[in-house]
Amino acid sequence: MANAVRAKKHLGQHFLTDLNIARKIAAAVSGGAGDGGERAEVAVSAKSDGSVSTSRTLFNGQSGGMERGASGSAIPPEAAVVRCDTLKDVLEIGGGMGVLTQFLLERTDIRLWGVEIDSESIAYMRERFPQFAPRLEEGDFLKMDLRRRFPNGVSVVGNFPYNISSQIFFKVLGNRDIVPQIVGMIQREVAQRIAEPPGSRTYGILSVLLQAWYDIEYLFTVSEGVFSPPPKVKSAVVRLTRNGVEELGCDEALFVKVVKSAFGQRRKMLRNSLRAAFGRVAGDNGDPFGGEEHPLFSERAEKLSVSQFVELTNWVADKIGIRYNIT
Repeated sequence: MANAVRAKKHLGQHFLTDLNIARKIAAAVSGGAGDGGERAEVAVSAKSDGSVSTSRTLFNGQSGGMERGASGSAIPPEAAVVRCDTLKDVLEIGGGMGVLTQFLLERTDIRLWGVEIDSESIAYMRERFPQFAPRLEEGDFLKMDLRRRFPNGVSVVGNFPYNISSQIFFKVLGNRDIVPQIVGMIQREVAQRIAEPPGSRTYGILSVLLQAWYDIEYLFTVSEGVFSPPPKVKSAVVRLTRNGVEELGCDEALFVKVVKSAFGQRRKMLRNSLRAAFGRVAGDNGDPFGGEEHPLFSERAEKLSVSQFVELTNWVADKIGIRYNIT
């Protein structure tokens, strides 16, 4: 067996050492037909309406490679949402030394794939799990073409590096029709933020964008001492499951613009942040909305649910008409 892998700071590596935590994460992943895996206990769940309730290409390096272009591709308009309870393919991001991998490989209701950017980890994992080696790719998840790799869909799991956890979620959003579930260990602060309902101080851009398409569960907190080297903050495991929404009922590019603009000046009321974001136009004293106001303009961004952001987006679209180029 190869020597233990050296954790690399520039990759944000903190290897999980607690086998019980690894088992719980592996058990939290949904599998295909016949799934009998134990589920981790749910503590918090946030839903899109603002309510709260608790031929395949093998990863063998022979055919195809890591995409070097954009991190996500446009979602085909005819794409149907993949369900996690009928899907067996699961992709682990950053297997490290295989502490989580070993329990995922024990699951008979999933087919595990892996992507790892660290060549030292790749060598270690391929020696430790030779049967898994053909499905373990060395490369960057953020540069993978998920649609080409997994045209029938894939769930995502892993101990995500803190420094790219948000990028991972944005990558998933760009492939949301083929990624029905994500189970990830991330910084606790980020986990709390994305699972929080409207009205919380930590509710923000990523909260809204993810909750628009996924039901989010905060599963459990993980202490610093179960990692090597230990991080300076606590971690948490979250599970995101597609909520079945195929269309928001508004222009999605404009929706993202409205959400980002609203939280860009989160201390200001929406009337100020949105007017500043959409700029001055000729006439109407430069007001992009023609001097009109939506009833939500007196609120701040963190008070609005996903459905209210959709309502606001449609109102903005009606007011700006063709005067604003979304792209």
